[in-house]
Amino acid sequence: MTLLKAACRWVALLFLAGLLLISLTLLLFRYINPPTTAFILTWQIENRTGVEQEWVPLEDISPWMPLAVIASEDQRFLEHWGLDLDAIATAVDAFREGDSLRGASTITQQTAKNLFLWSGRSYFRKGLEAALALGLEGLWSKRRIMEVYLNVAEFGPGIYGVEAASRAHFGIKASQLTAEQAARLAAVLPNPRVYNAAAPSDYIWRRVSWIRAQMGQLGGRDLVRRFY
Repeated sequence: MTLLKAACRWVALLFLAGLLLISLTLLLFRYINPPTTAFILTWQIENRTGVEQEWVPLEDISPWMPLAVIASEDQRFLEHWGLDLDAIATAVDAFREGDSLRGASTITQQTAKNLFLWSGRSYFRKGLEAALALGLEGLWSKRRIMEVYLNVAEFGPGIYGVEAASRAHFGIKASQLTAEQAARLAAVLPNPRVYNAAAPSDYIWRRVSWIRAQMGQLGGRDLVRRFY
């Protein structure tokens, strides 16, 4: 019994130490830009090559870009605390019926996943993603979450962040993106290694049209004016 108690104590201490480490890391990244991400490291290891990425502050990104990803990925971004419970319930029900576990990820969850986790659709990974998202919402502002997301999201094979994506796909800075170009970048986010913002397929053009319509219905650039 003594050994069991000791083991439980060590497990509890390790859990608390891990929780403290994660909290300190999240707090640090509130002020310091992450030097890399789990997804970037995975790409570099698997492909034995570098990536295209150039970090830029949110004020150097066109306001159309955060609006486009909100319209495309997470229309309740400014309202929730990291999790869209209705979307999660729908995704879980679909999973139980035999579909793959997909969708329901907020921009906050996607930021947490890109920074710390791996690609996959298991309950375990989604649970970690949800916990980290709550941590991000507790320690970061919405502005910081959006800034990090736009700088670490993958927009093409080995292309991370909106600045590198803008230069690679359109030959311009992220600050110069038009509403349509922002929508094209947002449209490829579900599968940026298959879809190409520079040469959109018919499917991507349909997504661009839908995203543009949603951008207007959400109030246009006024929606993200608080970021700037």
